[in-house]
Amino acid sequence: MDTVNAGVRSEIMRKVGRVNTKPELAVRRVLHALGCRFRLHRSDLPGTPDIVLPKYRTVIFVHGCFWHRHARCRKATTPESNYDYWQRKFDSNRRRDRRNKRGLSKMGWRCCVVWECQTKDRARLETTLLAMLQFSTSLNDGK
Repeated sequence: MDTVNAGVRSEIMRKVGRVNTKPELAVRRVLHALGCRFRLHRSDLPGTPDIVLPKYRTVIFVHGCFWHRHARCRKATTPESNYDYWQRKFDSNRRRDRRNKRGLSKMGWRCCVVWECQTKDRARLETTLLAMLQFSTSLNDGK
């Protein structure tokens, strides 16, 4: 059961940011420390990716575990109140994510996802990003 009324909850949810979130800033800091140069929020690409690495022809989405339903993550809870609404919302988000990834792939972009919970441990995040970049480099070398 929600502890605040619907109007207050709506106001809280409206304030949830879409860009420059803590997880996104953490990913950007690590990429910058690795010497990567990138663009942000390119609206000409499907889904307006959070981070675009043109050199690697790779985009990175920094997904919130709650909103994008990170499998087996403790942050991917479902509110008990208004359950049907939330299920429709989560299903819609997942469909949109798949559609954006397909569109990017058709355009020749490699699509990577970094989950919010992966940004808490900087060393783990760095390892994850290095693996993504090395894989992208090996793909680009094969062209």
